[in-house]
Amino acid sequence: MPSIVVIGSVNLDLVATVARLPAPGETVTGAELSRFPGGKGANQALAAKRLGADVTLLACVGEDAAGEEALEMLRDEGVELGDCRFSEDAPTGTALIAVAPSGENHIVVAPGANRQLTPESLRLPDVDALICQLEVPTETIAAAAATFQGFFAVNLAPAMHVDVAVLQRADLVVVNESEAAWYGDSLSACTGMIATTFGAAGAVLTKNGEDLARAKPPRIEPVDTTAAGDTFTAALTVAFVEGQAPEQALEFACAAGAAAATKLGAQPSLPTREDVMELIGAD
Repeated sequence: MPSIVVIGSVNLDLVATVARLPAPGETVTGAELSRFPGGKGANQALAAKRLGADVTLLACVGEDAAGEEALEMLRDEGVELGDCRFSEDAPTGTALIAVAPSGENHIVVAPGANRQLTPESLRLPDVDALICQLEVPTETIAAAAATFQGFFAVNLAPAMHVDVAVLQRADLVVVNESEAAWYGDSLSACTGMIATTFGAAGAVLTKNGEDLARAKPPRIEPVDTTAAGDTFTAALTVAFVEGQAPEQALEFACAAGAAAATKLGAQPSLPTREDVMELIGAD
């Protein structure tokens, strides 16, 4: 069983299912509102757990009811939360998400306590792999990258400036098409693998400008694409730690991301390994 630590955000997601996404300045009514645990860090931790890894999450939530609600599914499914922090003066992070029938979404995040996950609060366990994203302070990610000795994966989302040392240290960088465009030539600092996702068109894995693998996801009827990218990142990390070849690992990650898009909500949609293998076999 691969052992993975995830450093990242925990949010409570407020999801409005709408007939169509609003244009700028427009109000769309008639939505159905749901609440789900989310946050890129929590999503990736639970995704890795369901895909067969032993997972520890390092995060910060508020000392409020939302924090308990946001951690409940992680705790119930065996993600190690013993080193998570609880803030007395900041609320649990909240994401406001509008989802259209096509599965496309608009997301606005109020980070809250996620901003308080500082470098000095980290205690990294001895594990096979580390997964980070950018919904917590980037100096925390840089500190972790400088000290961690195992397989280091960073999902550069949301797109923002990150210390070049993080890119140089990463064994795996994950970006979607728009994030890849935002970073542009700065991704040339990466010495490890870069996985770029293109939604239903699939993903490409490169290293030093050369293609290692390409894959397309199985055909699905999308319901909600929230957490599909988080699932892809977790699945690709799990696959590489297990020793899968690039082609096999990328196919597995694409199928996992597709499976996550078939249900509403972030963490409720995260697939098990059996779900992923069944989807691969049915394609």
